[in-house]
Amino acid sequence: MNEQVINKYNIPVPRYTSYPPANYFKELNDTEYLSAVDASNDASRNHVSFYLHIPYCNHLCHYCGCNSYAMAKEQQVDKYVEALHREIDIVAAHIDKANRRISQIHYGGGSPTSLPIHYIKELNEHMLSLMPTIEKPEIAIECHPGYLNESDWKALCECGFTRYSLGIQDFNNDVLKAVNRLPSLLPVPEILSILRAHQATINMDFLFGLPLQTPESFEKTMQKAVEMQPDRLVTFSYGHVPWVHKRQLILEKLGLPTADVKQEMMTRAINVLHSAGYRSIGMDHFVRPNDELSVALDSKQLHRNFQGYCTLRTTGQVYAFGVTGISQLGNAYAQNGRNITKYIDSILNDNKLDIERGYILSSQEQVVREVIETMMCNNEIEWNKLSKELNLSVESIQATLNYDVAKLQEMANDGLITMTEQGISMTTSGSPFVRNVVALLDPLMKNNNKQYSKPI
Repeated sequence: MNEQVINKYNIPVPRYTSYPPANYFKELNDTEYLSAVDASNDASRNHVSFYLHIPYCNHLCHYCGCNSYAMAKEQQVDKYVEALHREIDIVAAHIDKANRRISQIHYGGGSPTSLPIHYIKELNEHMLSLMPTIEKPEIAIECHPGYLNESDWKALCECGFTRYSLGIQDFNNDVLKAVNRLPSLLPVPEILSILRAHQATINMDFLFGLPLQTPESFEKTMQKAVEMQPDRLVTFSYGHVPWVHKRQLILEKLGLPTADVKQEMMTRAINVLHSAGYRSIGMDHFVRPNDELSVALDSKQLHRNFQGYCTLRTTGQVYAFGVTGISQLGNAYAQNGRNITKYIDSILNDNKLDIERGYILSSQEQVVREVIETMMCNNEIEWNKLSKELNLSVESIQATLNYDVAKLQEMANDGLITMTEQGISMTTSGSPFVRNVVALLDPLMKNNNKQYSKPI
């Protein structure tokens, strides 16, 4: 794709990890949230997915766009974990445990592995004691390899996880030093050997668009990664949002790659990964052809939530615990507050959830969400198929969207999409701009003045 087209579409647009995006959330209280939890028992996709947010990091990286906090004193960490257990029980009292099954448990952060590992094991045991699981549930944790020694990894393997995401970011230590990221404490091949002995799925996460990275250096990182043969790889484009996370301003002083350089990084990474037999999933995931996500892509069974890509087999109603955790239910989102002390006090002292904001979706917004998720997951929209799934006419669906044929045709002329009466599909070269395509279909993006990151 030429530089002119890249610059034309490399404009700020939502990431669409939810619809509406989180910056549309407004005030919501715990009573409204628990009513939504009650209603979620009757949702069509009613598996139970638990998300736990561990906000602490032993070492804060300059690029981080997550809700992360410097490691607290032991007493606060103990209280935080106690509050997580209490919050789980409060919410679980509203879940139909007799007829529903756990399909996912996911730990994010921050750095979940900054917690003492015995706490992680106790939290898993608590959740898994509530109700049965589906066959082969996904129990996953994001890991910072800069914190963990050999005994830590072995202890983590006793916690029941089925997937580990290793936050590598880059194998170039000069890049890691520039962004204040600790390199892996153990050689990465040794970590993989420990995890593979427990038949775990291994995911490696990388970030491109950081200071000191070049297309050549990132290509070398990808080549080193595929030599280790992880099950999945993710190449996230660094999202520069210093108005949200001020520490990212440090990176501006070091110098950030331009959009065309980032595009070259991404292109080289894709070439390395495809040559090694990995298959593209969505915007930034790569998996082996026999991976469950690959099979789901072929059968149009992919799904996506705040935790990343999953399958309709494992997806469910997401109940989030911990500060800033976002629950994703059939007709509602709810987010906890970000003040750790307030969160602990609310739950342990007042026996009350610390819900701060959220969003109740209208029936029209639920239709738009389905269209956007379909394109974000499968890189295509088939109007007749959506019509059957939503029990609405194609005309009604398009009327609900911001369906601008002229602007879509312009995207087609620029090589981003192929458009017919039957549907819309992303081209291979246009796939990095899938966010732009769904933003064009999004009624909320008309006269929108909210701030977002760029796709590249």
